[in-house]
Amino acid sequence: MKKRAVFLDRDGTINVDVGYPRDFAQVTLFPWSAEAVRRINAAGFVAVVVTNQSGVGRGFYSEEELQTLHRRMGEALAARGARLEAFYYCPHYDYAADPRYRGGCACRKPAPGMAEQAARDFGLDLASSYMIGDKVEDVRLGLAFGGTPILVRTGFGEASAVRLEALGLRPAAIAANLLEAVAWLEERERSLRA
Repeated sequence: MKKRAVFLDRDGTINVDVGYPRDFAQVTLFPWSAEAVRRINAAGFVAVVVTNQSGVGRGFYSEEELQTLHRRMGEALAARGARLEAFYYCPHYDYAADPRYRGGCACRKPAPGMAEQAARDFGLDLASSYMIGDKVEDVRLGLAFGGTPILVRTGFGEASAVRLEALGLRPAAIAANLLEAVAWLEERERSLRA
């Protein structure tokens, strides 16, 4: 039987969005993030971060610096009993000076490349998985892989809710923050089993 995932956006969803942090010292986790991830773990989902990181292509930080930041973020959450299985990121930027990061890609949200790679790596059933994030692109990603998208109002969430309505796109739910999104997910899962 295939596993199911909760895909999580990073900036504005798990932590305060400060732009382009190059070091974990610049990252502030939301106070509810560890509990939310613990509850995702307890519900039997694979918790995976999917994040657009054009800061690599823009030359603001290297992939090595980004990977170190992700390792430290994972360790900080693990110290509070919350397990993130993997971080997937899109480093591309259309105008990157480095040709490795220039041009079209299949991984930049809302394209489903990161979710599809995670599905291959972890044996995931994307159609029964969730996507939680604060941007229009996060909701579109959830729709693109056939899962259930949830918008959070933290980060860019308020503006995204307005844009989604104008575009005629509806997330399955809109939650105040990641913890409330997970509570909605838990309730939905209970009702599906009933």
